[in-house]
Amino acid sequence: MNKYIVTTTINPPTLATIKYSRKEDWTLIVVGDTKTPHYEYENLNCIYLSPEYQEKTYPELSETIGWKSIQRRNIGFVEAYNRGADIVATVDDDNIPYDGWGTNVVVGETVEIDFYNTDLGVFDPLSVTEHNQVWHRGYPIDLVPYRDRVSYGGKLKRRVLVQADLWDGDPDIDAMARLSIRPIVKFDKIQGPYGSLSISPFNSQNTFLAREVIPYYSVFPHVGRMDDIWGGYVLQHYFPKSVVYNKASVYQDRNVQDLVTNLEKEIIGYRYTTDLIRSLSEWESIVPKETVAYWNAYRRCFE
Repeated sequence: MNKYIVTTTINPPTLATIKYSRKEDWTLIVVGDTKTPHYEYENLNCIYLSPEYQEKTYPELSETIGWKSIQRRNIGFVEAYNRGADIVATVDDDNIPYDGWGTNVVVGETVEIDFYNTDLGVFDPLSVTEHNQVWHRGYPIDLVPYRDRVSYGGKLKRRVLVQADLWDGDPDIDAMARLSIRPIVKFDKIQGPYGSLSISPFNSQNTFLAREVIPYYSVFPHVGRMDDIWGGYVLQHYFPKSVVYNKASVYQDRNVQDLVTNLEKEIIGYRYTTDLIRSLSEWESIVPKETVAYWNAYRRCFE
């Protein structure tokens, strides 16, 4: 089985990327940006995609994404797919993998999971953890006060196409929760795969994707910090009931960020996420036209 890890970064190799580069049975792809210290990746055990390589190999896709953009990782998804990836792990360079990372992946398998019911139509995967005072980034803001309206539904079998592992430390949760609570978390309650019959948000920081969904999943440019979240909702339009969550397999030692700026970049989600979920068959009419142009270029990469 061909397994690839994809990340993008403007930093020198971090502890996380170094650890990923040493994972047995996995190949790390690092997508460079204009500010990335390219020479520092020459001696790392990885496939490094330089800006020159990206522009030459994927000119249309590169142009529709733009530079100085975390969404450059989409080029890594296409590269991994073209290299025959069966599973792609999308990770951030500040998510330090635990020793067992990547050994408990059930993507492509049909497994028994714990499932949860909600009458809200959208499931917050953090609502059933011991840290349910915070909520997942991209969960509809109008539903946040009611997100704990869930009930355990027992066991069911699910063919897994997306596995989103949780993250200890300073997690990538909703900016309002991070600003008001400043949590440092450790998820011990969750020890096995779980999910819902309802649609639910997942991000791109520690998530495993089956080959067949790669052409339908990406980190959308031009939508602020809804990039991976809206990409995940759109994927579930094409592949409903295919997502599971699993126990934490990384510790997030968060890169320095401006939380207020993060909040500003999430406002587009506060305004439009509910509309997107309600109208997924017409999602292209909700996102900016630049995002649609990008999506068309991305899809052409798989033709």
